[in-house]
Amino acid sequence: MFAGRLILESLRLGTDIHTPGLRIDRILRVPVEGATAQQPDEWSIVDFRGPDESADKFAKQLSAALEPTHHWYADFRIGPDHVVIFPGKIFRYRTGDPAGHARAVQYGRTLGIPDTQLDWGEVDD
Repeated sequence: MFAGRLILESLRLGTDIHTPGLRIDRILRVPVEGATAQQPDEWSIVDFRGPDESADKFAKQLSAALEPTHHWYADFRIGPDHVVIFPGKIFRYRTGDPAGHARAVQYGRTLGIPDTQLDWGEVDD
């Protein structure tokens, strides 16, 4: 199973994502320090998981659905890999691969995402 977290405010208005087998495990709403000027200071977060065979489709749907002007990304883990999704671009690399991690972080910086938000972990589970 792939598993990750999504900030609902990161999605474009009118987004409709349908991925067979996708499950929502948790929904929470939290205050956020360090949001950019384009981001709200409260976020709705969804923890999700889905079958491995749906991971690529889900990543493509998210990449198309992320609001491109508000400094967002989403990510999930699938087996030993980490998938980091930006509007129009997807990175997939082995968890713990510093070069793969650095490429995704650097791309996020080009979109104006603050370093404090490019904080997905790289712990080998």
